Amino acid sequence: MKAVDVVATAFRNAFRSRLRTSLTVLAIFIGAFTLSLTNGLGTGVNRYLDDTVASVGVEDVMTVTRTDDEAPTEGPAKYDPDQVEADGPPGATTVALSDDDIDTIAGIDGVERVEPVKQVATDYVQHDGSEKYQLSVSQIVPGMEVELASGRQVDLDADEPQLVLPESHLEPLDLGSAQDAVGQTVRLAVTDGTGTQVTTRATIVGVAEPGVISSMGGAIPNDVLVESLFDLQTAGGPEAASTRYGQASVWFDATAGTTEAQALQDRLEDAGYLGSTLEDQLGTFTAVIDGIVLVLNGFAVIALVAAGIGIVNTLFMAVQERTREVGLMKAMGLSSGRVFSLFSIEAVVIGLVGSTLGVLGAIGAGQLVNGFSGALLADLPGLTLVAFDPVTVATVVLAVLAIAFLAGTLPALRAARQDPISSLRYE
Repeated sequence: MKAVDVVATAFRNAFRSRLRTSLTVLAIFIGAFTLSLTNGLGTGVNRYLDDTVASVGVEDVMTVTRTDDEAPTEGPAKYDPDQVEADGPPGATTVALSDDDIDTIAGIDGVERVEPVKQVATDYVQHDGSEKYQLSVSQIVPGMEVELASGRQVDLDADEPQLVLPESHLEPLDLGSAQDAVGQTVRLAVTDGTGTQVTTRATIVGVAEPGVISSMGGAIPNDVLVESLFDLQTAGGPEAASTRYGQASVWFDATAGTTEAQALQDRLEDAGYLGSTLEDQLGTFTAVIDGIVLVLNGFAVIALVAAGIGIVNTLFMAVQERTREVGLMKAMGLSSGRVFSLFSIEAVVIGLVGSTLGVLGAIGAGQLVNGFSGALLADLPGLTLVAFDPVTVATVVLAVLAIAFLAGTLPALRAARQDPISSLRYE
């Protein structure tokens, strides 16, 4: 019997006992369906995090602040004139960095470049006589981006003030749609060092969609606008106010690996500074998601193990029912290897049918989930809750086929080792 004949015979024999085989296929379907759906959930959420990660930071930039060893673990902190407002919860403060600190950080081994982050607190934003509304601004570094509803990212090197405006400000400022807002100008106000309110203008080059992990709830300015607002804010005040920074951005070699990045963080800590990488900021998100997916995959694997036991039972019964048939085939010259292949392929066929149906069912269920979640998660534009990666789908199918093959090994060995004379006498 040729190899092609062995495969064709195995396909026919796999469903000779339709009810028993169908129940085994159903067990495999449940495991493959669950495994595919949970992996699709993890892929969808992680892909959304990857797509929006550019709004949080870039891999080769570390956020550095001054270590505050005197910060109390509970109760209010004492007033410190060297502290400035920090990014984070309302009221959060940090010890200010000075130009001397910037020079110190620049001299630490592993630091390629350092730039101070100038804190700007705007009073309001206004457009052509509209009502005045509060607006925060967040400085970004090259490589950081936000999800846009319209327009483009700010040009950090442009000579004219630019900003990306949050979508939530369109209607209050009478800017119309996101497309209509691009190209229009707004007035930003700050209070200078003398207590006088002063304003400057900026052009809207893009409109930002809300993001789930973005800490930037306000406008994204380019460097010229940041410098303009900072100069206006510090004008007339003490000279020290213009050289006090909440944090600094440090560029380092991200390709050197996590070990070198950790070593740089250790060197910064020894010098009295705290460095935070992009991985530090997103590690909790990804760890929680991967943990949930891992637990759910555990249930799917249990189902597949149970399905493997079903394959063993199905094929053992098939071997027993076809004992005389096996003996006749071996008596006619069919080798033990061919007999082993015949029953092993039957197991693989059962696994292939069950896994294929399970994957297709998971894809269909994923489409339904995405349809329902689109309305429930409307505040998270761009999120596809369940997404299927072709490599992951193929891996699930191959994994099930491997389990099916291993499960069919024992029955196949039993059939291959049967004595043809004894098998022909079997009743």
